[in-house]
Amino acid sequence: MDKLINLLQSKKLVIDSNIVKVLDKNMSLNEFLVLLYILNDEGQNFDINKISRELNINNDDVMNAFNNLLNKNLIKMNTIKDKYGIINESISLDNLYHLAISNLTEVEKDKEKDNIYAIFQQEFSGNLSPTEYELINGWLNTGISEELIIGALKEAIFNGVKSFRYIDRILYEWQKKGFTSMDDVNKDLKNKPKESYNDEIFDYDWLNDDEE
Repeated sequence: MDKLINLLQSKKLVIDSNIVKVLDKNMSLNEFLVLLYILNDEGQNFDINKISRELNINNDDVMNAFNNLLNKNLIKMNTIKDKYGIINESISLDNLYHLAISNLTEVEKDKEKDNIYAIFQQEFSGNLSPTEYELINGWLNTGISEELIIGALKEAIFNGVKSFRYIDRILYEWQKKGFTSMDDVNKDLKNKPKESYNDEIFDYDWLNDDEE
């Protein structure tokens, strides 16, 4: 606790909350403080004496914390030769940033799933069954974009068929044609009559299909 108090009194160091979220919750205080210093120092040359002085940690503890951060692949050392042939070392934080970006991407994917579930629940006027959840997950996991899935839902509603099997059929036809966005769908629709397009999907009596 004294180290934190001294640190706050001597220098204001900040860390982004997105980085905090991907840090090992079991990392030591010294590891956290050294990483915090490196983040605020923007990965400049590793000066153990300067870090020790700024953080009020002895040199051995700074070195141990630094090596642990390297072993955890949160930081890495880059060696660069300047125009005079002098080799300089700097600390790269790319691994840490990539980890944070990856976590943000996963969070956004989860939000997208939540949004798409809400849209389906609204259109189907009720909670989705476990099977329906799995079907939506299956579409997303096979790489079908949220845009296409919602587009297929709207297409089904426009045709008066609120059926997951029908939506699945629409997505199957779109995938077969190589569509990756609604722009692709709309371009295709412009090149053929609506009746011809519907014939590709209405090859089954969807309206009288008892969906389980």
